Parts: sequence; structure tokens; C-alpha cells
Amino acid sequence: MENIVAGRIAASTTEFIELALGTSLELWLGVEGESEMERAARLDAARDILADNPGMPDDAIRVAAEAIEQHAAGLFNVVPLARPSSRARRARKAVAA
Repeated sequence: MENIVAGRIAASTTEFIELALGTSLELWLGVEGESEMERAARLDAARDILADNPGMPDDAIRVAAEAIEQHAAGLFNVVPLARPSSRARRARKAVAA
């Protein structure tokens, strides 16, 4: 199955999300080992993007909900776990050697 966003085929889940958001995930999640200065710059950029696109959080939630709905059968295809035996366990008596 191909995942197409904005006319482009996403090769991975990460790429699908990035295409849907229009930004990289690192902008929102950060990267391991980033300095305080890099973090501050990243957060400033994220604030600017949200200020320019106030509906973006709602759009992201809508896209996620639509993806869940579209793939619900596979996501929620669960198999019940076997129930433990209802037989009462007999206590074993210790035998002195």
C-alpha cells in the first residue's frame, strides 16, 4: 500500500508525518544532544510556524484521526489472551528431609 501526501509517496511513517505536517519531526520533538541555544532556536521556529498557522494543531489531530479511522481494522485487530485456569491450586506441603 502506498501512502501519498500532497502528491508525494511517503517511503516511511516518519516521512508520511513530515509530509502531512509540512515540517520535520525534529522541529517539534528535538534531537538528542542539542544545546540550549539550538533548543531555543528550534522552539522559536516552532512558535513562528504556529503563529503563522493557528489551525495547524487541529489539522494535525484531524489527519491523525482520519489515519486511525482508515486503518482501524489493522490497529485494533487484537487477539484475546488465554485466561488462566480456574482450577484452584493446591498448596504443597513441605517435606522435611
